[in-house]
Amino acid sequence: MAEPTKMKRKAYEKELARLEIELVKLQQWIKAEGLRVVVVFEGRDSAGKGGAIKRITRRLSPRVVRVVALPTPTDREKSQYYLQRYVPHLPAAGEMVLFDRSWYNRLGVERVMGFCTDKQYEQFLEQCPPFELSLVDDGIILVKFWMHITDETQEKRFRARATDPRKQWKLSPMDVASWNKWVDYSKARDAMFAATNTEHAPWSIVDANIKRNARLNVIRHLLRQIDYEGIERDVIEFPDRPDQGDYLPPALDESDIIPDHYG
Repeated sequence: MAEPTKMKRKAYEKELARLEIELVKLQQWIKAEGLRVVVVFEGRDSAGKGGAIKRITRRLSPRVVRVVALPTPTDREKSQYYLQRYVPHLPAAGEMVLFDRSWYNRLGVERVMGFCTDKQYEQFLEQCPPFELSLVDDGIILVKFWMHITDETQEKRFRARATDPRKQWKLSPMDVASWNKWVDYSKARDAMFAATNTEHAPWSIVDANIKRNARLNVIRHLLRQIDYEGIERDVIEFPDRPDQGDYLPPALDESDIIPDHYG
């Protein structure tokens, strides 16, 4: 099998623009039909989850399509039923929610880094499939993406984060720890797949070693998971603006205007 090649930017932008039109159609369909859609993004640190989510949402309405990226749980949340902090973020009718990491934290980072006990891990390994089945049985459309990268790709991206001032905020001690525990994370992923790659909620694995290709493949696959149709919208025509009459706008105080450094 031939190695995939990175798309040229012009071809990438053209295909992305085409897919964005379809995403707008999907958004309209979700709203009109009252659908509830959950999209889970998981993968190793630096796998490109956030970048894929940004390309999905950048032309869509945040009133219909929401992104959930929960921070580290508080002490109070740690004492709750594990799924309690995720359930309030599930969609209502006419909404799609994209989880940038999800309840699978327990089967990944929490397992590897020792943030949960063996009992908590084993318990959730059993609880996760029934929980997802309950979502699907209730009518929620559930799509799960695993963004796959090689250790070489992760190292390259981590080193770029360390040296690029625009990306340094992305690099954390947890990233370094995950790099040092590559095999442990691999074993945790394998166990997660074995327990949660179910008929009602299968995993869709994305080769994310080339960001452009991965983003387009994610969008194409997402679009294919929902049988949507384009909805005709009335064309809004703008009439001529009525005459302002004798209104004169007040002069702007130049001291209130920020300098134009680029004009």
